[in-house]
Amino acid sequence: MAIGRGAVEQDYIIERVRELFQCRVLWSEGRPCLEYRSIEELDRIAEYIRANFEVELLDVFFTAVESLPEDN
Repeated sequence: MAIGRGAVEQDYIIERVRELFQCRVLWSEGRPCLEYRSIEELDRIAEYIRANFEVELLDVFFTAVESLPEDN
């Protein structure tokens, strides 16, 4: 269900994304950057934002970067 009444706060969208997906939000010079685990996850996040808030992913996040693999 899309929220169609006025602009939704960027912080609210970021908080919902963090709650629903296994991703991290990094901050660079006060701007949010999405760190995702896979391209499939990024696609799901982008679709969620589009469907529920009627904005694009890059309207919310400054950029999106894939997580680096952990060193074992």
